[in-house]
Formats: sequence, C-alpha cells, structure tokens
Amino acid sequence: MSFKSPKDTVGAIDAVGCAKANLTFGQLLTLGFLAGAFIAFGGLLAIVVGGGVPGIKEANPGLQKFIFGAVFPVGLILVVIAGAELFTGNTACCIPAALSKKIRWTSCARNWGVSYLGNFIGSLFVAFFLAYLTGLLAKDPWLATTIGIAEAKVSQGFWLLFLKGVGCNWLVCLSVWLAVASEDTIGKIWGIWFPIMAFVALGFEHSIANMFFIPVGIFYGAAVTWGQFFVTNLIPVTLGNIVGGSVFVGVIYWYVYGERVKAEACPVPQQKKR
Repeated sequence: MSFKSPKDTVGAIDAVGCAKANLTFGQLLTLGFLAGAFIAFGGLLAIVVGGGVPGIKEANPGLQKFIFGAVFPVGLILVVIAGAELFTGNTACCIPAALSKKIRWTSCARNWGVSYLGNFIGSLFVAFFLAYLTGLLAKDPWLATTIGIAEAKVSQGFWLLFLKGVGCNWLVCLSVWLAVASEDTIGKIWGIWFPIMAFVALGFEHSIANMFFIPVGIFYGAAVTWGQFFVTNLIPVTLGNIVGGSVFVGVIYWYVYGERVKAEACPVPQQKKR
C-alpha cells in the first residue's frame, strides 16, 4: 500500500480546503446532513453491538469499550470515502489553505458553521426516525445503555468535557490525515479505523456524535433536558473539538510542512451554463 509523505499530505489537504471553500451553501448543507447521518449510523451501531454485551462490560469493561469503539468508525469511513462534510474534520482541513492565504478565513468559518448545522440536522434525523421511531433501542440492555450514555455526557464539568473534546478531535483529524495520505481504499479505511476506535474506547467527546447520543437518549426518556444537552455538553465539547483539530493538527502540520508565503488563491470553478 503506497502513501503520501507528510509534506505531500499537507499539500493534498491544502487542495481539500480549497475545494471545501468553493462549495455552495446548498451543497455544504446537504453534505453536512449526510455527514451527521453517517456519524449517527456509527453511533447507533456502537450502541447495538457494544451496548448489547452487559456480561462482558461487567467482567471486562476494557473489552466492552473496545467493542463499542471498534464498530463506531463506520461513520467516518462513509464520510471520507462516500463524501460528506463533517465539522470536526473540517476544523483541520480548512486550516492549511487559510494560513497560506489561498482561502479567506470567512470561507473557513462559513464551512464550519454550515457543516455544523447540517451535521446537527442529519444526526437528529437518524436519532428520531431511525433509532427512536423504529424502537431499535427500546429494550434492555440497549435502552439502559442509551439512557446511561446520555445522562453521563451531561454530568461532567465544562473543562473536563473541553479537554475530552480536544483529545477526541486531535485523533479524528489525524484519521482524516491518514486517509488523505493513503493512495488506496483499504489504506484509507485502516487509517481511519485505528484513531477513531482509540478516541471512542478512551471515552473522549465528539460534538457531532453527541448530537446523536444525547438526543436519542432524550427521546427514550433519559433525565436530560435540551438545555443541558446544548449548554452542559455541546458547547464545551465543540470548543474542545475546534482546538484539537485546528491547532494540534491543522496549524502544527502547516507550520512544519506548509507554505509560509502567500500563495495564489484557489481557483474558483466556472459555473456551467444550463
């Protein structure tokens, strides 16, 4: 399996950032919806598989965490290979092009904001229509797991969640880096799987995954309010994700391998006449 050097990977990420800046609002929102749905599919699968082994959890909690984390990466695999706009990955992918002044910082912020909104809509769609109305999690041990996850995620302090958000998106964005570095599909899948499995098994916090895990818990009766979801969890985790992705991946790798002088702006694709 061939792969790009770290410097070439940053160059490829630079091109990715340019492409993201050129997406229309409609394209970005639609692809954001898909990314949120894909991550929610991973979360739903993790609950069904990892939450369906209470005996293993009691006897070997580390193994249960591994099982939970081992199936969750299907979400990011779909995002990267099928194509979608995930806010957490975009916090790193837009940075090299912005720091090289190929795209405007406003374009970077627009990408983050619209993809975040799309991710939220997609995650809620899967949580309500495919995880709640279908009753897939209505019986124990899945019901207890679903409610327990939601309640645990809003019972932690701001800085603890912020730091867990930093650790999470550091690994998420590294998985995107590894996928871009790989030249073949199998390499991309393995590059994604290991860091994503690691962040889930470690118990770090992913803002977009939480847009599924906490609402689906609320739908199933968890003692969590929507205000707690947004204020207690989503805000600190999102801020931590931004720092983990943009600073520890995007900025650092641009500093080491990126262009230090102003480069030519990204070409704007010509709209075809209909």
